[in-house]
Amino acid sequence: WLPRGEVIVDVARGFEYEPLRIKEYIQPGQRELNLRLKRWTNMNKKNWYSGDSHVHFLGTQGAHTESMAEDLNVVNLLQSQWGSLFTNKEDFTGHPSVSQNGDNIVYVSQENRQHFMGHMILWGLKNAVMPWCTDGPGEGDIGGAMETTLSHWADAAHEQGGYVISPHFPNPNGEPATLIATGRLDGVEMLRQTEYNHQEYYRYLNCGYKLPLVGGTDKMDSNVPVGLYRTYVRLDDDQEFTYENWCENVKKGRTFLSGGPIIGLNVEGAQIGDVFRVSGAGEVQISAFAESVIPINTLEIICNGRVVASAKSTGGQRRLEINEKLKGDSHSWVAARAGGPSYFGDLNHMDVWNRGVFAHTSPIYIECGG
Repeated sequence: WLPRGEVIVDVARGFEYEPLRIKEYIQPGQRELNLRLKRWTNMNKKNWYSGDSHVHFLGTQGAHTESMAEDLNVVNLLQSQWGSLFTNKEDFTGHPSVSQNGDNIVYVSQENRQHFMGHMILWGLKNAVMPWCTDGPGEGDIGGAMETTLSHWADAAHEQGGYVISPHFPNPNGEPATLIATGRLDGVEMLRQTEYNHQEYYRYLNCGYKLPLVGGTDKMDSNVPVGLYRTYVRLDDDQEFTYENWCENVKKGRTFLSGGPIIGLNVEGAQIGDVFRVSGAGEVQISAFAESVIPINTLEIICNGRVVASAKSTGGQRRLEINEKLKGDSHSWVAARAGGPSYFGDLNHMDVWNRGVFAHTSPIYIECGG
């Protein structure tokens, strides 16, 4: 069924295709309308594969269908509990569900939650880690006691070869500091663009912890497209795209979060997630770029939590670049980020959360003098 008469058609597919808006006339009885989108970049051919860290309330087949429509390679579909409601129980198999052509993977795993200590995403589980939630509403049962800790959940996931992500970092903010200090996290997730979550992330990096950054939606209904925030992960040239390889490279920090822009960072050949070693104080050459179907205004290089270089466009551009030398005399980290005119909060998607259009890399770590 198609509406008759003159219509305006909007078509978009992820961040690697040019969106299309076109006016068409639908004839009486017409049942098909064929349109073609132009791909402006192909990240898979560059060994980058995208995934949503955090999805609820889809079935496995629905997750495949929606993610292929959004040009997304991986969906982490998470079981969880809301009191007496347990979701996606029937979808859990302990194995990835892989499309016939191999470029789309859905893995059903878990989000375990406690309302104060925090929430925890467990990827790649072979067996359930129980209890899913604890200590009363709105996560556990009414009147329930606190039966366990996030640290226990993390250990149980790692024992079976799973991966542990802190969702919507850093909230709830009870136990994340312990998880980071004890090395129990394989990554932290941003699903909003706020000064607070950036500052918290930078504080931990400044303490010397290596924390990969991932992006996800926490999708719970059709107001949020799967992959609106997504994690791009770089695989080695000789690596096959599999769920395990994707997760392993998240753990190595070879990631950037995207809510629209494609972003890159390089320190004299070192790539995102790498450790770049220098013998002593001096200068290093840093380059960054961001390119987007949604025009962006700001590209910044962050070093130890401070903006040290930037490129600006008042009217917005498809591509921004930075090439700068950075002086340093101690261990440090650098990352790149891109967004609207002031970076925070002034260029937004139209989803129900009004999320910012931005991208942020995981760091490159610079070790100075051993």
